[in-house]
Amino acid sequence: MRWAQRPADNEKTYGYHRAGTLAAFTNSVCLVLLSVWLAWEAIDRLRSPVTVVESWMIWTSAAALAVNGGITLSLVRGRKDLNLRSILVHNFGDALSNIAIIVGALVIHATGASWIDPILGLAIGLLVLWSSIGILRESSHILLEGRPRELSIEGVARALLTIEGIYEVHDLHIWSLGGSHIALSLHARVPDMHLDQCEALLISIREKARKEFQIEHTTVQLERAGLPAKSGYVMPAPIQK
Repeated sequence: MRWAQRPADNEKTYGYHRAGTLAAFTNSVCLVLLSVWLAWEAIDRLRSPVTVVESWMIWTSAAALAVNGGITLSLVRGRKDLNLRSILVHNFGDALSNIAIIVGALVIHATGASWIDPILGLAIGLLVLWSSIGILRESSHILLEGRPRELSIEGVARALLTIEGIYEVHDLHIWSLGGSHIALSLHARVPDMHLDQCEALLISIREKARKEFQIEHTTVQLERAGLPAKSGYVMPAPIQK
């Protein structure tokens, strides 16, 4: 968390906002590998049953439940942060697993059905996998500079076209820098105007992006209206009034 809050420098010109996203991605990959290992071990125990000590299962899981429950409660307020959410999901899954293990140990003690132990291991592996896939998908989407899912390219473009003096918007890109930090870049076609008018127009674009879409970093290239478009990617075609 402290790393992600470090200010921008000459090397990391956007800052370190994605440090938390990178940590969430790494954590999710590790959890996916862990779930595969748990499933493998569970299947192996189904094939070759081992002796289960119920008392160890109960006391170990009870201690782990207390720790995971405390961590989960302390992280609830930070659930909007992707890295904290990955830790929250991980600990919440652990807490549920601990409860299941305690119940399973009691059932094994009462019935002697030792096959319940590997079944619980397989179920926990599936739970870990299910809880990790969403974080893995979202973190990789941010690392690949995907568009924030709550924003629409066309919606942002049409909102900017309501500003007087903007005739067309193209080459519009929106991406997340990590956390709630969103960046925007675009080309806008405008009529011939003085430099002070251009400055006022740029301020209007940035204010519109900030107030309506919470975009804090906006880069704009102004082009004179009427010139042929030379852009590579448009969205999928220039948005005009």
